[in-house]
Amino acid sequence: MALEGSSDEEELRRLRDADDKERHIRAGLHPLQQRFVFWYTRRTPGVRSHISYEDSMKKIAEFSTVEGFWSCYCHLSRPSNCPNPTDFHLFKEGIRPLWEDTANRNGGKWIVRFKKIVSGRFWEDLVLAMIGDQLDYSDSVCGAVLSIRFGEDILSVWNRNASDNQAVMALRDSIKRHLHLPTSYVMEYKPHDASLRDNSSFRNAWLRG
Repeated sequence: MALEGSSDEEELRRLRDADDKERHIRAGLHPLQQRFVFWYTRRTPGVRSHISYEDSMKKIAEFSTVEGFWSCYCHLSRPSNCPNPTDFHLFKEGIRPLWEDTANRNGGKWIVRFKKIVSGRFWEDLVLAMIGDQLDYSDSVCGAVLSIRFGEDILSVWNRNASDNQAVMALRDSIKRHLHLPTSYVMEYKPHDASLRDNSSFRNAWLRG
């Protein structure tokens, strides 16, 4: 019988994750609080394609242990070696890196722009903070994206609820703290519904911090 509603799916996922954690501990592995998925998107500059953004996303790997993460991460291309434009996505299992996804559609993202020479280090620090469940209001965090562009690279952290100002601002402060962001860096926040309206990930952000 088909499951009705996301709550049944989430409960099945929770039970499966609990079983996985017990199995991993018995095997001497170190389970994470969440199961994560790495995605990859690569588009050819200046070429219009009939392929939708969703169809262009490729799932690279999923993991739920420290060992599984390093086994995957060590084989990923470094940001400095990737062509423009490329996106790496790290999201909790069950959440697609799309504005329209059920978990994302009422949320938004914090955006930070970096010089290309330093983006790889900040991306790695953010990934480690995410999988280590170190960000404040981590239950509200959906995922993170590294967008490799021509003149700069852009990190964004997606959360579930753009109207929860306390969670949004606490997440901002937590990102600054874990990435040790210099005061010269500006963070911008943009709700996903605004991105849907103007069809842009990064333009017209409405909050700076």
